[in-house]
Amino acid sequence: MKVYIGAFMTTQMELAKHGSITDEMQAVAKREKLSVEKIRQRLIDGRIIITKNTRRENVRPIGIGEGLETKVNANIGTSAEICDLELELEKARISVKYKADTLMDLSTGGALDEIRRRIIQEIDIPLGTVPIYQIAIEMLNRKKAIVEMDEDIIFNIIERHAKDGIDFMTLHCGVTKSIIDYLKKYPRLMGMVSRGGTFLAAWILHNDAENPLYTNYDYLLELAHQYDFSISLGDGLRPGCIFDASDWSQMTELLTISELVKRARAANVQVMVEGPGHLPLDHIQSNMRLQKALCDNAPFYVLGPIITEIAPGYDHITCAIGGTLAALYGADFLCYVTPSEHLGLPNLEDVKNGIIASRIAAHAADIVKLGKRASDWDLAMATARANLDWETQFKLAIDEEKARTIFSRSRKIQKGDSDELVPCTMCGEFCALKILSKYLGVKKLPPKC
Repeated sequence: MKVYIGAFMTTQMELAKHGSITDEMQAVAKREKLSVEKIRQRLIDGRIIITKNTRRENVRPIGIGEGLETKVNANIGTSAEICDLELELEKARISVKYKADTLMDLSTGGALDEIRRRIIQEIDIPLGTVPIYQIAIEMLNRKKAIVEMDEDIIFNIIERHAKDGIDFMTLHCGVTKSIIDYLKKYPRLMGMVSRGGTFLAAWILHNDAENPLYTNYDYLLELAHQYDFSISLGDGLRPGCIFDASDWSQMTELLTISELVKRARAANVQVMVEGPGHLPLDHIQSNMRLQKALCDNAPFYVLGPIITEIAPGYDHITCAIGGTLAALYGADFLCYVTPSEHLGLPNLEDVKNGIIASRIAAHAADIVKLGKRASDWDLAMATARANLDWETQFKLAIDEEKARTIFSRSRKIQKGDSDELVPCTMCGEFCALKILSKYLGVKKLPPKC
């Protein structure tokens, strides 16, 4: 195990504590329509993070956490079966086009260093990774099993990702030996579905030793401090089906993570917490509030939650339902799920659909959480709809291309008087808005009335 000498960089949290206002804080404050002092104070408290590695230059810093817009992450990445770098780069471009806030590279096939570095060059939004995936691949390349990995390869690869400019990393530090021993004694229906968590569980069982990310957590904090990458404490014990939800293993990992959050904040390292997974609807509120209570309002990053098991091919919808409730009750960051979840590697259309579904979920919750800051968009759309102002509706739509395509399937906007109200083909001349305008003499409403 190498010894870390010292850090020369300071983190956003540390600078905030010293009273500094950084360019990143100002950028987040401008986007969120909040005072920079509020951003600074919440950074100090650890209630928000700003995801930007000190080595990244071509990146828009993103704030995640309390009082901010609910953010959406998109996942891309190769697999051993399908390894097409150009396809993944196109997925990255689509993610930016449809306004994912962040991207994660989950590649497990091909030249992982090259893939990661090309993606970083391609995008200007924060990029996250799960370094344990590359550790597993490099062990296989050495003709060794993942259970033979040692601390040097673990932390060498984490630092390699940090040097490349990765802004946040999922690290399963809370998968402890006691939890894995319990899980072995009392199995779940779906066991463990987290790949990273499972790699570490296998290592723990094979070596009869504690998780090296847990035992060397202080060293991990030193690395995170040096590069100011955010630690995303991975939920290795997240439920893989609704029948494993909120069980002992999940909650014990969360308790462990709550301790790790406190240690990260004491080291001036930005940290967020990952959460489930699969949850029935009536578990979502309690899970969100419990995480916030135990982890002292650290930003919460959830996958889904997926709220039913019966919808393969439509899990972007099950995710959007669960994500809306999760964000409403406290989640700050939604990881998208695509229609190909549980079935295969997503294609370009899957990526788009996953992003749009999770953005709808995030915005629906923000209308309630943030009020006018979020709902002004809806007011502008409602006004345009009342006026049958199609061009404005298209421009305001979360997916302008799809809105235009559906409207134009059987008709075009008619030319004529600029004040003429043109209905869609659903109601035609029986359009309620057009009839009301004619007989009550209702004039067009001003934009965002």
